[in-house]
Amino acid sequence: MTQMKAVGFHQHLPITEENSLIDLELPRPEATGHDVLVEVKAVSVNPVDTKVRAHGQDETEPKVIGYDAAGIVVEVGNDVGRFDVGDEVYYAGAINRPGSNSTFQLVDERIVAKKPERLTFAEAAALPLTTLTAYEALTDRLHISFDAKSNLDKTILIIGASGGVGSIATQLANKAGLTVIGTASRSETIDWAKAHGAHHTINHHEDFRPQLEALGYSYVDYIFCLNATDQHFEAMVDVIAPQGSICSIVETDKLLDLSALQQKSANFVWEFMFTRSLFQTPDMMRQHDILTQVAAWLDAEELETTVTKTLTDINAANLKEAHRLVESGKTIGKVVVAEA
Repeated sequence: MTQMKAVGFHQHLPITEENSLIDLELPRPEATGHDVLVEVKAVSVNPVDTKVRAHGQDETEPKVIGYDAAGIVVEVGNDVGRFDVGDEVYYAGAINRPGSNSTFQLVDERIVAKKPERLTFAEAAALPLTTLTAYEALTDRLHISFDAKSNLDKTILIIGASGGVGSIATQLANKAGLTVIGTASRSETIDWAKAHGAHHTINHHEDFRPQLEALGYSYVDYIFCLNATDQHFEAMVDVIAPQGSICSIVETDKLLDLSALQQKSANFVWEFMFTRSLFQTPDMMRQHDILTQVAAWLDAEELETTVTKTLTDINAANLKEAHRLVESGKTIGKVVVAEA
C-alpha cells in the first residue's frame, strides 16, 4: 500500500510536549463515492485544531487533525460530479474524519469548492473554516441578507474583530451593508479591524454601553460573539436591541441566563461550522455554494484573504509553531503552513 506523510498524535498533550504533534507515515487513502482525494498544498490552524489536540482520551491509532486546506484533486470517487482530477480546491473538511495535516486527504465533494483563481494555495487555505463560520452565522443564524440596501440602518457588534473569524466576518458584514462595530484592544488590532471592514471599534476590556453611546448607538441590532461568551454575556444582553439577535461560536461551561433576553424578545443562537458535515444534513451542499460564492467575490477583489503569517513545509515542527501562535491569543488574522 502506498504511504504518505502526515502529522498527528497518539496523546492529547500541551503543545510544549515533544509528542504533542509528530511526523508520521500513513497509508494513502483512495477516493470512493462522493469523496475527492486532494493533494494538500497548504493548511491553516484554527482554535478548534488546538482544542482537539489538547483535550481527549489517548488514541489507539494516530489521530490526524487539520480543518482548513487548499490543494489539487488527484482522484475522484465514482459518484463525484462536481470536480475533476487537476482541479484546484479549498475546503474546511469534517471534524469526524482524518484531517488536512497530511499529504493527501479525502473530502466529501459537497463541502469543497474550487479555489479562488487569484489566490495562492496559502492565501486560500486561510479562509474556508472562518469564512463558512462567519457566512453561516450572518445568513443562516442571524438571517441577514446580502441585500445591502435593506441593512443600511442596521448595526452589528463583532466581539473579537481581528482574529481569524473576525477578519472575514467584518468584511462580509460590511459587504452586507451593515454598520460594523468591532472590538479590539491594541493599536495593531484596531488598525487591522478597520482595514478589514469595521467602521468603528470599541475595547472589549471595557464596558460596552458607554463606548457605544459615544459612537451614537444605544443598542445594536446584531451581535456576533467570537470570544468568551460567558464573560461578555451580560454586556451583550445590555446592548442588544429589542428583537435583536446574538450569535456565538464560543462554547461555555457556565450557565447562561437566557431569561435575561426575554423582555427584549431577543434571540440567542449558536453557530458550529461542522454541523452540516457531522450530521450529514440534507443541505450539506450549502457549504460548497458558500465557498463558491466567496471565491467569486475574492476573484473580483471584493474580499481579501486574512493570512498574516506563513510557515513553509507541512511538518510537525511548523505545525507546533502554528499551534503555539494560535494558543497565544495574540494572533491577528490567520497562520498558514504551506508546502514550498
